[in-house]
Amino acid sequence: MNLEIMEAITQIAKDKKIEKENLRDMLENIFIAMIEKKYGSAENFDVIVNIDKGDIEIYQEKTVVETVENPVTEITLEDALKIDEDAELGEEIVEVIDPEEFGRRLIISAKQNLNQRIRDFERENIVEEYENRIGEIIIGDIHQIHKRGIYINVDKTEVFLPREEQIYNERLRRGNTVRSIIKEVRNDGRGPEIIVSRGDSKFLIRLLELEVNEIDDGIVIIRNVVREPGDRAKVAVESIDRRVDPVGACVGTKGSRIQAIVRELNNEKIDVINYSSEPEIFIMRALTPAKPIKIIVNREEKMAVAVLPDDQMAIAIGRNGQNLRLASRLTGYQIEPIKESEYDSESASIGMPTVDELELADSIKTKLIDAGVTDGQKILELEMEGLLALPGIGPKTAEKIWEIIQEFATDDAGE
Repeated sequence: MNLEIMEAITQIAKDKKIEKENLRDMLENIFIAMIEKKYGSAENFDVIVNIDKGDIEIYQEKTVVETVENPVTEITLEDALKIDEDAELGEEIVEVIDPEEFGRRLIISAKQNLNQRIRDFERENIVEEYENRIGEIIIGDIHQIHKRGIYINVDKTEVFLPREEQIYNERLRRGNTVRSIIKEVRNDGRGPEIIVSRGDSKFLIRLLELEVNEIDDGIVIIRNVVREPGDRAKVAVESIDRRVDPVGACVGTKGSRIQAIVRELNNEKIDVINYSSEPEIFIMRALTPAKPIKIIVNREEKMAVAVLPDDQMAIAIGRNGQNLRLASRLTGYQIEPIKESEYDSESASIGMPTVDELELADSIKTKLIDAGVTDGQKILELEMEGLLALPGIGPKTAEKIWEIIQEFATDDAGE
């Protein structure tokens, strides 16, 4: 029986790759439980398991007495002398227990108990291993698809890709090989569940690290990543080496690097943006592919107004507001887009005069209006250099226009 137990146990441990020390502890605990079940207590018992020799030794310590009242803890002198010929009354004597005394039923129960403990041990190991691997990209094969999500085999471990962590417009099929990032390990009553993701922003970060050597080397730093998986992502990058263009490094020669990632993400559009600590510049870049004329920032309230050419308003906002939403998340500013025509109109309404209202010769007003300069705000934006570049406006005329408009600007500031 001893040999039979050990052979079965050793094979299980070998299959499950359990360390000898852990197996020994499991077996000792199981036999202690068997002893308690058979004798009611295990206080005067010792269990020694020798995995290498394949031995299980059980020792029971008893007190030598004239009359036995408790056979679990006491032994008569007559029986004690059969074990040790020098035994005396009142002494402690150790008796060796044959595992066969537990009976086949208890042995079978012990095997079942061991199997359960091994399963528990495996779960604990899986939880510990994958908790240490959170944020790592793994590759596996899809073997089950349910409404709730997709089960993927990674080596001999099953991981779960929930529906909300998928790329919504991606159609994955049973048998497909797929990459994902380990997001978390949930350990509830049903056992551990390893959650992976393809929609998390960290998945894109890891893909960039794998594809772009400069990121892996620490030359290019990813400042922020925002995504709406399957549609669009924005990545802000910065280089610590002036000789290295961070955007160019990420995009690669003829777009080779970024296209590899785009294909992995089911053709998700990725805007790679050069990070700036100046919010006006950063917001302007974040609104790509739109090209704002001007950004007005309220740093305290983290709000910004983006003035855009009228024909680029839709591009800045994007489909269902997506481009604007991602730009706001990337920069941390609530961005309000406004058309250039509306902005010019609002500027006029808050005190800046129209060109017609300026004390200028009609011929000069006509030249300004023909050049698209209709109000004082536009003149302020052009400054002297811009005025001089207008057709028919010479240095003296430009200086006169500038002096007039500066008076209005000074009066507004004073108010």
